[in-house]
Amino acid sequence: MKKAILTSALLIHSLSLWAQAPVWSFEKSHCKISFTVAHFGISETEGQFNKFDGSITTSKNDFSDAQIDFSVDVNSINTDDEKRDNHLKSPDFFDAAKFPTLHFKSKSLKSVGKNKYKLYGDFTMHGVTKPIVLDVVYGGTIDKDPFGNTKAGFKILGNINRKDWGLVWNKTLDAGGIAVGNNVKIICNIELLKAKA
Repeated sequence: MKKAILTSALLIHSLSLWAQAPVWSFEKSHCKISFTVAHFGISETEGQFNKFDGSITTSKNDFSDAQIDFSVDVNSINTDDEKRDNHLKSPDFFDAAKFPTLHFKSKSLKSVGKNKYKLYGDFTMHGVTKPIVLDVVYGGTIDKDPFGNTKAGFKILGNINRKDWGLVWNKTLDAGGIAVGNNVKIICNIELLKAKA
């Protein structure tokens, strides 16, 4: 009985600490959610998503216990080519009408060196959820910018095989090889804004 009471008390205490933990939002004008993928095996096509949202909750200054929830609007994809963007939104690729959102939810953030982390979480795309690992570089925190805001900066990098999420469309070239690479490089430059108490 005493053990159960103690466990309950610890759980309540932990939850109360998280309830008081600072929440950070994405400063969208200073964030870029982008990707690159090989084109014909000789160059790379770049793109980005213009609409996204999420939050980060952490009780530590180094973000080592951060809990991240992040979503991207697939229909906001932009590769500087409207025809290609529409193809990417079609059932051949993202099928945005059926799966309009990409979603990432963190599991843990582990230090691998000074200001360097491995970010583990579940990534959902095209109706498929799989674990991924991302590399994170923590740029630092400014306690007060010219407008009195606290901000933190990060660069996040990763690689995924799009076929693992069911994005399998491709064209085989006459000379061999494929039109679109399967490996997708993720490049995110992130600036966070701390909610004011």
